[in-house]
Amino acid sequence: MSQNIQNAKALINTFVSGDVDLARQLLAPDYIQHNQAYATGADAFIAAVEGLAQAPVKTTAETIRAFEDGDKVFLHTIYNFAGGGEQVAFDILRFNAEGKIVEHWDNLDALAEPNPSGRTQTDGVTETTEADKEVTRTLVTNFVQDILHGKNLDKLTSYFDGDRYIQHNTGIADGLSGLGAALAALAEAGLEMTYKETYQVLAQDDFALVVSEGEFAGRHVAYYDLFRVENGFIAEHWDIIQDIATEAANDNGKF
Repeated sequence: MSQNIQNAKALINTFVSGDVDLARQLLAPDYIQHNQAYATGADAFIAAVEGLAQAPVKTTAETIRAFEDGDKVFLHTIYNFAGGGEQVAFDILRFNAEGKIVEHWDNLDALAEPNPSGRTQTDGVTETTEADKEVTRTLVTNFVQDILHGKNLDKLTSYFDGDRYIQHNTGIADGLSGLGAALAALAEAGLEMTYKETYQVLAQDDFALVVSEGEFAGRHVAYYDLFRVENGFIAEHWDIIQDIATEAANDNGKF
């Protein structure tokens, strides 16, 4: 495990431990916050740690997956902030040359029941298999543009090994067949899922996390999609869709 991954996990664990000294040590003073509920800067993060430490119910955080791409670490975690209910999150943390955490993005949603195939938002493969991350990044980027952005929908089947596709979305069953059925149900209900812009595609080995903006069922949302690639095909998918707030505690924007 790299030092940056260790430090990223250590930072989110300060929500559990209440260790403000460690948080201060890990953060750059000019830390940039993109979570819309929190002010920007290290002091605001430390204040949040202090607040959770004083709550009557202890915060929990379980990191399921931790990957790294260049100066960024991306985590897949189950949180329960002060007993407010379990949430699933993707966190992205950017490090500077001195190893301090300088920027943070995330997407969160409530932990849900298993999907029609019995899969949860966080189960499945947790460790990478050695692979060329640029090949993974290219495949996933092309899939996102061709299919999710709708530029070449006729290429859909070329990205999958038949119907072999493990799905962790809360409302969709496994396989291309499950995806097709879910999209048909949305269309029948008059609901649209659109991807308008993709901001980040982070990759390590056979995993890639994609950060996008769009609309879902008439709502302005952020899409975080995590894909696992196997033998040149999209093999597994996890996601979190979060509404983008109309008012925010900082001016940094969601993306």
